Amino acid sequence: MKTWIDRYACEGDAGLATRSSRPHTSPTRTSTATEQAVLTARAEHRYGQDRLAPLTGVPARTIGRILHRHHVPRLAACDPITGEVIRSSKTTTRRYERDRPGELVHVDVKKLGKIPEGGGWRARGRAATEAEKGRRPKIGYDYVHAMVDDHSRLAYAEVLADETGQTCAGFLQRAAAYFASRGITRIERVITDNAFAYRHSAAFRAAVAGLRAKQKFIRPHCPWQNGKIERFNRTLAIEWAYRQVFTSSARRQDALAPWLEYYNTERGHAALGGHPPMNRVPPTS
Repeated sequence: MKTWIDRYACEGDAGLATRSSRPHTSPTRTSTATEQAVLTARAEHRYGQDRLAPLTGVPARTIGRILHRHHVPRLAACDPITGEVIRSSKTTTRRYERDRPGELVHVDVKKLGKIPEGGGWRARGRAATEAEKGRRPKIGYDYVHAMVDDHSRLAYAEVLADETGQTCAGFLQRAAAYFASRGITRIERVITDNAFAYRHSAAFRAAVAGLRAKQKFIRPHCPWQNGKIERFNRTLAIEWAYRQVFTSSARRQDALAPWLEYYNTERGHAALGGHPPMNRVPPTS
């Protein structure tokens, strides 16, 4: 009460106006130069705070505050090439994680439009491709088959010609072999959505049985139950498929294996405390 009386005595009615509680000085606040370095690194690399930390030497939590203070949008809301905001995002705190590698793997297929020789609109501009619209035959899709381990987030993916049951079965066998080469020698459960090939293909069921695994399905219209592979698909699109301009589907496909190696062995994962998936996989002999 004395504070208000003193203010009124010194300033009159003006002294009773609401004032900011922000301190006059903040000697421990991050310097302007450091903040600018963080913002520059974010704009250049389009990484989250956990991956920007080792690049800038600034703690991840500090980077988070800097980005929030400067109203930098979440990566999920931005175009992966231009960085422009294209959508809002939704977060959830409901998470689960299996106790050991191989206890549950998520499998899915993501369709990507094929890239014509010479590049599409990202390489040549919309004006050039619009002029050819209707004259060039449709080139179809690439089908990116992917498998992610629930516990370690170890991932494997291939670009294939279709999503038939036979193709899905072959992919599952090769993915399991890749996992075995990385230390996950036993797969107990395979969860997928309700796509025709997964639910009705005898070849895919046989492939699951060959792994001595149990097949599980998500509930219809509940993609979040396969959330880890859905999140991987988004990372795949942002950091591989649309990260740079490719001039053909073959060039994009050639870039997949190196990116997967980086993802599994070097790229920090927020859910793993900033470590790559291989840190959670038993060492191979």
